Amino acid sequence: MDHPQLKIIGTLHCGIHSLQEAPKNYDISEHTGTIEIESQYHEALDGIEKGQTVVVLCWLHQADRDVLTVYPRGDRSRGLRGVFATRSPARPNPIAISEFEILERRDTLLTVKGLDIIDGTPVIDIKKKI
Repeated sequence: MDHPQLKIIGTLHCGIHSLQEAPKNYDISEHTGTIEIESQYHEALDGIEKGQTVVVLCWLHQADRDVLTVYPRGDRSRGLRGVFATRSPARPNPIAISEFEILERRDTLLTVKGLDIIDGTPVIDIKKKI
């Protein structure tokens, strides 16, 4: 069986440099930063504009891929759960789903708000929120 291959379309740049600094979710974050899209995907950004909300999928390159159970949001009082029942970054395929507000678009640079992901994280897809 052939396995799918991901294409990295860009990189996230921001002031969050560790997992401890990252908010637990995008909906509680005021952090801003930029998504630098690779030049060959410039045309794919047609229609992305300031004020829109986009759903961004990222590859959590520093996540532990061997962890299968976690305490949700680190709260031990909630008991262990399987990673598929949580939003934990630790998982076999560490794909993050976040929603960001577009503050500005300059060519292939998107300035966004609502970051919950660390600097240097690879971006694998962007979808306009309907």
